Amino acid sequence: MRLSSGFRAALMALIVAFAGTGLTSAAHAESGTISFRVLKGGWFIGASGGSGWLVFHGQRYPISIGGLSAGLVFGASETSFYGSVSNINSPYDVSGVYGAAGAGAAVGVGGQAIVLRNEKGAVLTLTGRQVGLQVNVDLSGLSISVR
Repeated sequence: MRLSSGFRAALMALIVAFAGTGLTSAAHAESGTISFRVLKGGWFIGASGGSGWLVFHGQRYPISIGGLSAGLVFGASETSFYGSVSNINSPYDVSGVYGAAGAGAAVGVGGQAIVLRNEKGAVLTLTGRQVGLQVNVDLSGLSISVR
């Protein structure tokens, strides 16, 4: 059985959410800004996808987002995130798998804030505006690719 690359990335994101990620540090790491939009939906198992931009050294790099979540997941939402990315040496350090455990609810419009770290040590500090109807208590994984 052959799995699509998007499904493999989402599956890996979920595995990392359960297992945790290794942390690395860079002596001369730099930072940038990131913004993206994510659509999320599910019924016990959820999926998410989206796209956005990374700005690093004045250059804009398109990014794509994919992920899975498992636990109590019900509903659908759209979230627009904006924030900073730190501890990177190149824009491609942002690519990777980010894991999180969380709980939340959105009815109509709400806010979100989250800090995520990938296996390369990149740290995303994000705030967002969420619209939709969703309840979740879950483990989730998010895969970001710089295109």
